[in-house]
Amino acid sequence: MNLNDTTSAAVLEELRRRPADRRRILFTGTTVVTMDPGLGVIDGADLLVEGDTIAAVGRRLDAADAVVVDATGTVLAPGFVDTHRHAWEAQLRRIMPDVDDLGGYVMATLAGYATVYRPQDMYIGTRLAALTAIDSGITTMLDFSHNSRTHQHSDAAVEALRDTGIRGVHASMGPHFGDWDRQWPGDLTRLKEQYFSSDDQLLTLRLATLATDEIAGPALAYGPELARVARELGIGVSVDAVFGTASSDAVLRWAKDGILGPDVTLIHSTGLTPEAWQAMGASGTTVALAPTSDAQIGLETAIPAVDEALSVGIRPGLSIDVEVALASDMFTQMRALHAIQRMRAVNAAYGTDRQPSRITTHDVLDFATLQGARTNGLADVTGSLTPGKKADLLVIRAEDLNNMPLNDPIGTIVLGSDARNISAVLINGEPRKWAGQVLDVDLAALRDEVRASREYVLDTPAV
Repeated sequence: MNLNDTTSAAVLEELRRRPADRRRILFTGTTVVTMDPGLGVIDGADLLVEGDTIAAVGRRLDAADAVVVDATGTVLAPGFVDTHRHAWEAQLRRIMPDVDDLGGYVMATLAGYATVYRPQDMYIGTRLAALTAIDSGITTMLDFSHNSRTHQHSDAAVEALRDTGIRGVHASMGPHFGDWDRQWPGDLTRLKEQYFSSDDQLLTLRLATLATDEIAGPALAYGPELARVARELGIGVSVDAVFGTASSDAVLRWAKDGILGPDVTLIHSTGLTPEAWQAMGASGTTVALAPTSDAQIGLETAIPAVDEALSVGIRPGLSIDVEVALASDMFTQMRALHAIQRMRAVNAAYGTDRQPSRITTHDVLDFATLQGARTNGLADVTGSLTPGKKADLLVIRAEDLNNMPLNDPIGTIVLGSDARNISAVLINGEPRKWAGQVLDVDLAALRDEVRASREYVLDTPAV
């Protein structure tokens, strides 16, 4: 039954009328950017979703009893994957847009605002971040939740992810400063049993930690003991603040101790030594770059380490990091990395007969989708429009004023599009954005909650 397209309320009503596990959706007449190396880009294509799964991609698909969605004039793409965001900070967005350095951020946010957060503030910030992610096409978000002062704070963060319907990764860590219950990392066992008992669910759990003891002391620093905790729980590890000489030395210790590998993600990885990069590449360790964070906050060299990663065979994921000083969307991360790397490449070859080694729009879209999923330990689940994977996808209007005409679909996604062009978002086969609007959100109520939480945090003296 062909009801219309992704602006049609009738289509959405019909989709929601059908039981989710038996629902079939056929998108027709679109350009499918699969990000699957074996499938590539398919023009004039259809995509079939059955329940929560991508069933087929190709031309002239036959799908009896499906809700047929006319996707002419659009591009279908995998949902973006954010590999590192401190979601609890969202009600403090752009409160320090011109932050001078890491120390300024740490003292204002982690040693200040963070210390007065209540569980409800954790919930509000995390929910706001996740809804904003969905609005801008991010279907998977790793929440590096480093303000878990009590088990109630952790519960609030997990429940916020669950309530938005995002594919969420809760990476749990104790706070840097202030009073807290010291329940972490022991509380990870309870969290796993209570919220993450199944391997087939939207939410997954990771251990979050820091690279060194320079900022917050040894208890939060990665090493054999925390690696043992993660191994016994069967969860991955995300390591933040990986930059400079001290982190380079730490990476070499981790390599010697055998606690690097594909289940470990090193975040930023800015200003590391060649020896550290060799150890990371040899062990298959993953990397989450934060292009605008490195550049704007000025972390070590302030240059996102994409060339260093690629030189040792690591294709990194991308991340947002801190909304207190940065943009919230993946389009900004892709464009920033694309511009910075190509600028460096051309500059390095200027005045010589060498050819610049430049990354492409395909590269950065790969980082933002498939490689992000791999970095989060979810490559078998999401990151590409591959039959058998979960239906996490975007419908992007290619005939909007800022995108028409459609000459190159990947270039249109990376260089032309933004959140306003995303007509629909599906996560696990469930519509979460439709006709350009995030669904099931009372914006007026959310606005009041966000403002009240912000005023409480700003008006309460740091502990």
